[in-house]
Amino acid sequence: MPSENVLADQYSLAPGTIRQAVTQLVSEGVLERFQGKGTFVRRPSFDQSLFRFFRFLGRPGERVVPEGRILRRAVESAPQNIRDRLEMDEDASAICISRLRLLSGQPVLLEKIWLSFEEFAPIMQITDPQLGPLLYPIYDELCGRTVASAEEELMVDTADEETAEILSINPGDPVVVIERLAKGFDGTPLEWRRSVGRADEFRYQIEIR
Repeated sequence: MPSENVLADQYSLAPGTIRQAVTQLVSEGVLERFQGKGTFVRRPSFDQSLFRFFRFLGRPGERVVPEGRILRRAVESAPQNIRDRLEMDEDASAICISRLRLLSGQPVLLEKIWLSFEEFAPIMQITDPQLGPLLYPIYDELCGRTVASAEEELMVDTADEETAEILSINPGDPVVVIERLAKGFDGTPLEWRRSVGRADEFRYQIEIR
């Protein structure tokens, strides 16, 4: 971010007014300050927050981001419920990504991700390894789309035959499903994701103050 004096000159406001606005944005988590470096737009790590629900831990207390393995990536017509969630036009194309997450080679999570092709077309121009284990930094750097907030719904289901085979469990075994709608700073829907994880790897953990 520019300095408070620069912003004051740019918007013809008193430095104190700018200071109060910046402080408010810091308290809301939109901006963050670093001593000796300045104030920066915060890049939320929602891409990793999903794993607070699962036992993806290495050494005691150390969180591990599982490996991401792309199973399928294609441009196609999205189902109506996905178009509704992403506020897409009826005839708009979508990117569908199926991805398996593994820890020490063990399948633990199966994801299906939907994106607007118009907004995220560059995603189809890179290789699977370039996508890496975390997608949100790719959205930001490659497509100029920053995930600023997310809504999640958590539910319990049973594994169908395809999911069971991929996750190395039995059909009918319990699974935990997390559906997420990720949004930009202006509230525009950016990504819809359905993550299915093994119930035996699930642990809900939250800190209440």
